[in-house]
Amino acid sequence: MIKNNHLSVTFRRLDGLLKDQAAETRDQPDADVYTYARCMADVEHVIAVVSDLCNGTSRIFNGGFATALGISDYCEENSIWEKKVLSLMSDQEQEEKFIAEIRFIHYLRKLGPSRRHYYLMSKLRFEDAHGRMIDVLHRMYYVYDVGSESVRYAICLYGPLSVDFRGKGIAVNSLTGSCVELSSSSDSGLISRRERQVLKLIDSGLKSREIADRLCISVHTVSRHRQEILSRLHVNNSIEACRLARSMGLI
Repeated sequence: MIKNNHLSVTFRRLDGLLKDQAAETRDQPDADVYTYARCMADVEHVIAVVSDLCNGTSRIFNGGFATALGISDYCEENSIWEKKVLSLMSDQEQEEKFIAEIRFIHYLRKLGPSRRHYYLMSKLRFEDAHGRMIDVLHRMYYVYDVGSESVRYAICLYGPLSVDFRGKGIAVNSLTGSCVELSSSSDSGLISRRERQVLKLIDSGLKSREIADRLCISVHTVSRHRQEILSRLHVNNSIEACRLARSMGLI
């Protein structure tokens, strides 16, 4: 359960982004996807989560690592979010994970057809069954709907972090092995330069008329920028937009 209000905002935003790119079909689930996840759990001893973005459900396949975390009986979720796994992280750690996934989605949108070759790798901190904090490697893969660029499944693998890497999250090209760190510098395309100017002035407490005077534009144009910012950041109001933008280093 996500209780922190700031975290809930980021959570809702990522949920919206995932639904935007999800496939529309509601056909029977692909058995091969679940077979793959079960094999990964058996062979790598990881926790493998398959989220059906179309039907809004998840199945969890538990390797030995689930026992170390005390969640070996966790098998399904009526949500695309593996809430019991997420509950092992602090609110700050959860928010950093969600932001890494938001950055990954936007990075993929820039790539075109080659996006299918990329997966996300991120570093997390979990509390294990004995109350100890441990480093965890998270890998996330998208499985695309046949014949389209829409995503049907997200597959997440959780296991011990054995090899460290720079940053909290990286996009990995599975064909070449090349990696791109997903940091605040990756967010430059989320909002335009003018929208960033408007958002900074909103964050400083200025009203629309004051922003219009400062930037020598009309109040109508300021309102249009406000609406575009909320749409691009998938938030409900300017307060949420400013807080998320600060977290992501946009302002």
